[in-house]
Amino acid sequence: MSPFRLPMRTAANTIKRGLFAGLCSMLAASAWAAVPSSPVKNRIAAGMPDKPDPDVLLIAVYKDLAANHLSSAQAKADALVEAYPNFHLGHLVRGDLLLMHTHSVTTFGATTSGSPEKLKNLRDEAMARLKSLRERPDPRLVPSAVLQLRADQKYALIVDAKRSRLYVYQNQGGQLKFVTDYYISQGKLGVNKLKEGDQKTPVGVYYITGRLAGARLPDFYGTGALPISYPNEWDKLNGRSGSGIWLHGTPSDSYSRPPLSSDGCVVLTNPDLNKLYASVEIGKTPVIISDHVEFVDKARWDADRNAANKMVEGWRRDVESMNSARLMANYSQQFKSERGENLNAWFVKQQLMAGVHNISLTLRDLTFFRYPGQDNLIVGTFTQDATIGKNKHSVRKRQYWAKEGAQWKIVSEINW
Repeated sequence: MSPFRLPMRTAANTIKRGLFAGLCSMLAASAWAAVPSSPVKNRIAAGMPDKPDPDVLLIAVYKDLAANHLSSAQAKADALVEAYPNFHLGHLVRGDLLLMHTHSVTTFGATTSGSPEKLKNLRDEAMARLKSLRERPDPRLVPSAVLQLRADQKYALIVDAKRSRLYVYQNQGGQLKFVTDYYISQGKLGVNKLKEGDQKTPVGVYYITGRLAGARLPDFYGTGALPISYPNEWDKLNGRSGSGIWLHGTPSDSYSRPPLSSDGCVVLTNPDLNKLYASVEIGKTPVIISDHVEFVDKARWDADRNAANKMVEGWRRDVESMNSARLMANYSQQFKSERGENLNAWFVKQQLMAGVHNISLTLRDLTFFRYPGQDNLIVGTFTQDATIGKNKHSVRKRQYWAKEGAQWKIVSEINW
């Protein structure tokens, strides 16, 4: 049976039930239970929404429909479109509710006006919003991609393309704490961007590189934009191209956009983008974009983080050893520098000056990420402080480590 249609039992139920109520029965209870208790949720439960969260209020509408409380559902739908008059999905839900007063509604978006494509987009948005709330991450779990942040990195942004969601995590003394999440739209053709104009959203580890005020942009971008560092070094090494990938808002005539609707950017509602602005720092805040985010328990996360630190510490000791064979054993034969050099050509340029007999190396401000879309790739970034005799030198370094058999090897390394 389709999840959007249930058999009618009585003539009275025919008005209130149908596809819409079937969806409610399938999703509303679990989705509502997954929403954390909050003043907003409590006001909605009491029938007193005050500029409500649209996702939470949508679930409240579905919950009332599942219980055959048509009048209560109608009141909440009215409140939703009053609070967000440009929320097209809210108007579609309200329209279905109004039709239920007169006849059976057996399809989500029963209006005869509007193009089939637009109706499909709204249905997709409704399902994405409900499913993502029902699958809200367990606060006891953390995203496996974020292994370690620097002390001065206050937040990490995690985009889950499959769930059409952006999760915000706070760095609290080296531990990750879930803060909030937002509905997002992505590229029309999904993820794994390869080239300019392919209408796909990139997958990888990026950083916020700037802030663009809405006043400086066309209305299409909403209240502002946060550019990210696509393409990064790994993208360039793998021949990926393109530019202008931003987190940005929506046009003034639309509260939100369908899940697959951008040319590659990550799109939020304007209110959500405005909230997100407070969580980002230029050059510091990482944005990890994944096709599907994996959440793991703290024991697994601690083990993975410790393993990443251990492998880089081993590399540090091998540098200090001044033994070229030991040091070179850390690098893959598949190594490629940012200039395209192979391991041997690059390694010759890295050799320490002749006559040096002692070097002390300290690593600080380490970050580690499991690279999205790559099961066995870790990117580590740190500041390297080297003392050679009386001379001191610091450089920021990024290493990409790939697992080859049972060993982790450096496949690329960049200094800046």
